[in-house]
Amino acid sequence: MARNIHGVHEPLLHISKREDCGLLRACLVRLAAIALALVVCGVVIVALTGLNPVEVYAGVIDGAVGSGRRFWVTIRDTLSLLLVAVALTPAFKMRFWNVGGEGQVLIGATATAAVMINFAGKLPTGLLFAAMICASILAGMVWGVIPALFKAGWNTNETLFTLMMNYVATQFVAFCVVYWENPAGSNSVGIINSADKAGWLPALFGLTYGWNLVIVVVLTAFMYVYLRYSKQGYEIAYVGQSVNTARYAGINVKHVIIRTMAISGALCGLTGFILVSGSGHTISTTLAGGRGFTAIVVAWLSKLNTFTMMIVSFLLTFMAKGAIQIASQFSLNENASEIITGIILFFVLGCEFFINYRVEFRHRRKED
Repeated sequence: MARNIHGVHEPLLHISKREDCGLLRACLVRLAAIALALVVCGVVIVALTGLNPVEVYAGVIDGAVGSGRRFWVTIRDTLSLLLVAVALTPAFKMRFWNVGGEGQVLIGATATAAVMINFAGKLPTGLLFAAMICASILAGMVWGVIPALFKAGWNTNETLFTLMMNYVATQFVAFCVVYWENPAGSNSVGIINSADKAGWLPALFGLTYGWNLVIVVVLTAFMYVYLRYSKQGYEIAYVGQSVNTARYAGINVKHVIIRTMAISGALCGLTGFILVSGSGHTISTTLAGGRGFTAIVVAWLSKLNTFTMMIVSFLLTFMAKGAIQIASQFSLNENASEIITGIILFFVLGCEFFINYRVEFRHRRKED
């Protein structure tokens, strides 16, 4: 479909990079994408189930924030997803593709559970929490530094390496679950220290997940300042732009890679602490719940802006909780409810193309 003008074939469409879309226009494009996604979801809902789309959307809202308890469960899961996204941000800023967040969370959670199980009643409450936090951070840090060492020393593929580390972590957790199973033969750890709640994060300001909120918000703000205004944040960005240029500028690239992955793994490990001590109070191979992978979507949708991640994390968690509700309320299977989330994500991700690129038709370019 190209027209021949003076022997030159002109394409029907011409795609060019936008210099600056502008904040207002970008927001309008995203809102339009969400609105169009809801329309398409409505058509799919009617076609597949014959249900009223408005009732289904009302079920989504009810499932996510329909009661006080549901609202705080949504906030709780938003916070854990947000912290993993924040943890991955420095690595992604450096163009180190850390897809091992899932394993780093699991290892941090396992270290936390180990301290809770073995030192409850033996350490004062303050020391117990300090040991749990340190263990989770150290475990996650080690799990993050291992692929960083291989990348810095032998330029291994960090994507494959961190991905494989997820499977190793899962199997290690499975071993620990069998070792700690309670009651015997249950193939589960059960609720850790359910009698005295030793190692459970207490309520703060009357909020069950108050400490979760404070920890995650503080670390989100810290990461924003660290990446934007610190010397180390500058080095991370420089290495991400060009490794050779960074070396020429006198930056120790190997040191930056290891240090950055230590930070990334440490924060993922701390997420494991929050999931065990401040939320589930147990350990299992499914504890991370795919957050390590969902956080990648959060980070890129937010363009590595940690404050924007707050909104994106909430929206994705909102849709996940709503999908569970409509699956039970309208007797839909899990796949049907996930189709709605998938369609919305498709449109939200796809609209970034129109924000970053301009599409011009042939006749318009001729007029110009």
